[in-house]
Amino acid sequence: MQVSRAPSYAGPADAGVATEKVTIELDRSTTTVAYSAGDTLLQTARMAGLSPPSSCEVGSCGTCMARLTEGCARMLNNDALEDDEVQEGWVLTCQALPTSPTVRVVYE
Repeated sequence: MQVSRAPSYAGPADAGVATEKVTIELDRSTTTVAYSAGDTLLQTARMAGLSPPSSCEVGSCGTCMARLTEGCARMLNNDALEDDEVQEGWVLTCQALPTSPTVRVVYE
């Protein structure tokens, strides 16, 4: 039996991993950019010249939610997503810091 590990929220134990690149899928376009340490996924998308959805930017509204399809991220705050959504790979990009060498996030 083969077990596949889906990308998901990562806890503090993953915090020391250096992220090199982030791939962002938004509006049927894919952009890969170098990651700047300390930036959230939302900030990374904006620095790449993209206009991802966002509103409150404190992790309360869910407007910026996107699905991780590769890699892991740690959310600083999450007042919008249910546990099952997080288990399915959803993150609040305004609060998500990448914790793996590469990350792919899809705004659906």
